[in-house]
Amino acid sequence: MRVWHQSLIKYLPRNQLLGQHRELCALRGKGFGKKHSTVNYVFQHPYSDLFHFHQLVINEMEKRNYKVNTLWKNIKYRGKNIGFDYTNFTKEEKVKTPIYKEHNNEYLKECLDNLKRKNINITNIN
Repeated sequence: MRVWHQSLIKYLPRNQLLGQHRELCALRGKGFGKKHSTVNYVFQHPYSDLFHFHQLVINEMEKRNYKVNTLWKNIKYRGKNIGFDYTNFTKEEKVKTPIYKEHNNEYLKECLDNLKRKNINITNIN
């Protein structure tokens, strides 16, 4: 499980982008708050940060003409198993850039190295 560095979203190949979407769906759903070493930092931030990050991924998917369930564009939607959560996570914080402060240069290098091990080379990131 991984949340890719924010600046990589638009460069991710199809499999990684769709995998990121699935993982974010899981994190917003029943996986919310479940410990995993590579994503624990996500739960130290407001839920709205996870929502906004997921929207970046959804926007990129739509740019590539992938079909996305529009329910995921609602901050209160938490997946098929939970449905809509009208009691929690309703406050939308202002979007920060980067959304996660952990997405620094060191983490970018870690993500690029991870992709390189999969024979995916991404260069010219802006």
